[in-house]
Amino acid sequence: MNFIVILLRQTGRNMFHTWKAQTMIIFTVALSVLIFSFFYLIYFNALHLGEKLGEDLRLIVYLEEEPVESLQEEYRRRILRFDQVMRIDFIDSRQAFERLERQLGQDSDILTGVPRNFLPPSIEVYPVPSLNHLSRIKRFSDYLLTLPGVVKVQYGKDWIDRFYAFIQLMRIVTLLSGILLIMTTTFMVAHTIRLTLLSRQQELKLLRLVGATNTYIRMPFLLEALLQGLLGAACGITALLVLFNWIKLQLAGPLPALAHLPFTFFPWPIILCIVLLSSLLCTVGSYSSTRKILQL
Repeated sequence: MNFIVILLRQTGRNMFHTWKAQTMIIFTVALSVLIFSFFYLIYFNALHLGEKLGEDLRLIVYLEEEPVESLQEEYRRRILRFDQVMRIDFIDSRQAFERLERQLGQDSDILTGVPRNFLPPSIEVYPVPSLNHLSRIKRFSDYLLTLPGVVKVQYGKDWIDRFYAFIQLMRIVTLLSGILLIMTTTFMVAHTIRLTLLSRQQELKLLRLVGATNTYIRMPFLLEALLQGLLGAACGITALLVLFNWIKLQLAGPLPALAHLPFTFFPWPIILCIVLLSSLLCTVGSYSSTRKILQL
C-alpha cells in the first residue's frame, strides 16, 4: 500500500514539474488519435453502408425464353453452386409487364395496346448483403452470363465499382494513419521521458545509492505514460464525437436524405480498444526509453 502511495506521489510530482512537456504529449496523442479515429470512423461507416446498400442489390438475368420448371431447378442449382444467395425469383413476361404498370402509376396508359409479353423473362438474384459479396458481384455476373439461355445480366456496376474503390482507399488511409499514431505516440513519449531522465541523473544516482532498483525508478514513468495515453485518447475521442455530431448537423439541413443513412459513432468496445491501444503505445515508448537510460 505504501509503495502505491509513493508511486502515485512520485508520478504526480513528475507531471507537475514537467507540465509543459506533459501538455504537449497529451495534445500530440490526442491529435494522433483524432486523425486515426476520423479515418477509421469513415471506413467503419462505409462498411455498414455497404451492407445496407447490399440489401437492395440484385442481379437481373434476362433470358431468351421462359424456363420450364426443370430448367428453373437447374438454374437454381448452378447459381447456388457459385455462391450463397438470399433469394432467387423467376419473373415471367406477364409479371414483368404488371410490375412495369405499377411503376408507371398514372402514366401506365402509355402501355395501351402493347403486348403483355413484350418484356423478356428474367431471374432476379439477391446476393447475401456484405462488403465481401460486393467485390464478387462482377465475377458473379460473368458466371451468370455463361448459363444457357442467358441474354444479359444487369446490376449497378458503376456505383459498386466506385464504392468498392472508395472502401479500398479508406482502408489504406486508415492503415497509414494508424502507423502515424504508433510512430508519433511512441516517439514523443520516449523522447520526453528520455530528456526527463537525463536531466535527473544526479537524483537517479542517489536513488541507486539508497538501494532503489530499476523497477522502482521506472514505475512512476510507466504510470505517467499510461496516464498520458489515457488522457490523450480521451481528448481525441471526445473531439471526434463533437466533430461527428457537428458534421451530421450540417449535412442534415441541405441534405436531409443523408439523415436516413446508417451513420453511427463507434460502439463502446471500439472506443475502449482505441484508448487501450493509445495507453499501451505510450507505455511501450516509456519502457523503451527508461530501459536504455537506466542501463547507462
